[in-house]
Order: sequence, then structure tokens, then C-alpha cells
Amino acid sequence: MRKKPTILSVKTIATTRVFNIEKMQLEFANGTRREYERLKPPGNGAVLVIPMLTDDTVLMIYEYSGGTEKYELGLTKGKIDAGETPLEAANRELMEEIGYGAKRLKLIKTMTLAPGYQSNFTHIVLAQDLYPASAKGDEPEPLEVVEHKLSELETLVNSADLTEARSIAALYMARDILQKSD
Repeated sequence: MRKKPTILSVKTIATTRVFNIEKMQLEFANGTRREYERLKPPGNGAVLVIPMLTDDTVLMIYEYSGGTEKYELGLTKGKIDAGETPLEAANRELMEEIGYGAKRLKLIKTMTLAPGYQSNFTHIVLAQDLYPASAKGDEPEPLEVVEHKLSELETLVNSADLTEARSIAALYMARDILQKSD
């Protein structure tokens, strides 16, 4: 059975608006000590939402991404605000980013991204029974909303516009869930 290492110390070595960089001193069960560094964002995690207009039509957005310096195709996403549940945050983000709310929201998985050095948790939410609703968000410009078919997922995944691994994984999960419910 695995025994987690003992955390001897955690020290914040840098802070930005988005991340805290922490240095961790660990001692493993065999006595080996190691220093790890991790990115630890402030807050309560994030949501990534799969908004289904129909059982085959997903709404996606083009949003500028500073990391890749281009407009990336992806799913609705955002931080979970203090006091919000992941499902509440998902519905708020839908209204802010694509102009819809959802009558049915289902948490399908909590994922990590590069857990060796990041402590981010993203809650993947399937949103169905959409209805028009909007809320003011924090986006610097209006987002382009586009429709794609899950029945054409292989073509979509091979598109140069869709590179984000969380969105790709979420689309496959949604397709599998929706195919089982038929």
C-alpha cells in the first residue's frame, strides 16, 4: 500500500495574480528527502462546461489564450467563486460566456492538469436543457460561440484550432455519456 510522504514544510517563494509558487520539503517512507516546487492557484478550483444545445450539438468558444498567443477553440470554463458549488459556477460561466443557462447540470469528473507540479482541480460539467440567459462576465471582449457536432468529434479533435487537452477529454466523455443514454 502506498504511504504518502510527510510534508516537512511548505513555503511560498513567489506570488502572482494567478499563482502562488511554493517550495515543499518532503520525506518519503524510505527516509529519502526531496524538495518539490508547485504552482498553487488561489481559490476553489475551476469548472469546464460541456454545453449541449442538442444531444449532438455542443457549443464551443474561441477565446484568446496568452500562453499560445492565439485564439483557441475550447469549452466554457472559469474559476469557482467563493461560496459557489462547481455546478453553480458552471451555470454562471455558461451565462457569462455563451448566453445560456442550463436546467440540467451533471458533474462528470474532476481532473488535474500536470499534477506533478500544479495543484489545479478542474470539475468537468455536462450541461443540458439550455435556455437563453446572460450575465456580465470578466472577458475582455465578446467571445465567438460556435456549434460543433459530437458525431464529428474525430474531425474536430484533429482541427488545428482545438488543442486544449481538458476540452478534448471532456468532449470524449460527453460523447460516451450521451451515447449510453440513447
